[in-house]
Amino acid sequence: MIPRDPEDSKNAVVELRAGTGGDEASIFAGDLFRMYTKYCEGRGWKVSTVDFSEGTNGGFKEIQFEVNGNDVYGTLKFEAGVHRVQRVPQTETQGRVHTSAATMMVFPEAEEFDVEINPKDVRIDFFCSSGPGGQSVNTTYSAVRLTHIPTGLVAQCQDQKSQHKNKEKAFKVLRSRLYDMELAKKNAEDALKRGSMVSSGDRSAKIRTYNYAQGRVTDHRIGLSLYDLPNIMNGDIQKIIDELMLAENTEKLKELGDGF
Repeated sequence: MIPRDPEDSKNAVVELRAGTGGDEASIFAGDLFRMYTKYCEGRGWKVSTVDFSEGTNGGFKEIQFEVNGNDVYGTLKFEAGVHRVQRVPQTETQGRVHTSAATMMVFPEAEEFDVEINPKDVRIDFFCSSGPGGQSVNTTYSAVRLTHIPTGLVAQCQDQKSQHKNKEKAFKVLRSRLYDMELAKKNAEDALKRGSMVSSGDRSAKIRTYNYAQGRVTDHRIGLSLYDLPNIMNGDIQKIIDELMLAENTEKLKELGDGF
């Protein structure tokens, strides 16, 4: 009964970024990356890294990755927003609980026909890939950074050994970001009309808290709390996504009903 969103069947580009909380936020971003990688692998989806910047004590300041498979965007879009962790950090000597955060962004992968980029609008810079600990992985300028001059959006890739492949991946990310910008505007308007709880399109919205002391994960959008933190951090997030999908479908059905 509910019309299917044409974006849902697309692959996705995902970006995880450490927020407030210094080293601990980077460690948490790394934990989330592991959680999503395990979840995606469990669904038979392929995860490939595009670009990353490591934290000083482990984890990532930010990491971008592509996910390829069936209905990837339609599933992972519910995970976009601010994820919060409450736990005693590895770096804390006093045993006090800290609150840190990481932001997740999920873009539908855009095809060339979805977004046309004028080559004159893009500045291309090449640089050397850097590896763990800041050592240079290779001395060739294979890493690529693209700057879209009209919007100021930047996309870069240093994961592949060949400059050509990195450039290809970076363009894919740039297209997806431009496409997502338009989509975010539309979604924000739709969510406003609907008074939606599930997909507000607001990236600064705190969506979930992972409380280690109580072994609890709470999704604030639907008021769902699960006391299953170790399994969830191990990639077992399907039940949360199912509940979010159900809430969104309920909203859409209500909207359809109101339309009659």
